[in-house]
Amino acid sequence: MSSTTEPVPENEPEVSDIDKLRTALETAKAEAAEHIDRFLRAKAEADNVRKRTEAEIANIRKYAVESFAAEMLAVHDSLDLARSVSLVDSAVAVDDSRDGGGRAASGTAAGKMHEGLGLTLKLMDGVLAKFGVTPLDPKGEKFDPARHQALSMVESAEVAPNHIVTVVQKGYLLRDRLLRPAMVLVARAPAAEAPGNT
Repeated sequence: MSSTTEPVPENEPEVSDIDKLRTALETAKAEAAEHIDRFLRAKAEADNVRKRTEAEIANIRKYAVESFAAEMLAVHDSLDLARSVSLVDSAVAVDDSRDGGGRAASGTAAGKMHEGLGLTLKLMDGVLAKFGVTPLDPKGEKFDPARHQALSMVESAEVAPNHIVTVVQKGYLLRDRLLRPAMVLVARAPAAEAPGNT
């Protein structure tokens, strides 16, 4: 007796079971890929947050002294003014006690005060520089409104127009950030040379 269909062994799964397993495997692979993608995105976001936080902390450390330094500039200006006044006073009071260097002799009280103020300013400049504060003394440079504050324009034949003739008050930088603009007088062409005045 011969039969047209061969019997299927019991240990071989049916075709529909294999298709179900393949579908389940593909679904599991897709879910795994989605989980891996989410994990990688979360890891990248965490890395970005860490980097941003580190950059913010570095920036805070870099400019932490900004308000203190700005306040110290007023003290620096006062000491500088006192030193220039003491130089004038010592020159007037002890005009005959010059040491040949154009300064009052250091033995006089005014000379000692001038010398002490100079040393104090030098020390203060060193401390400011240690924390990244540098003076901005732009005499002769082209006027830059981002770094200079023009108090007035003055006619000058010696200095090119729109260049700084006089620095009334030095400006200061804290690293690469402007702490205080320099207050300046800016040159303009003399009236006879000004365009349109012929």
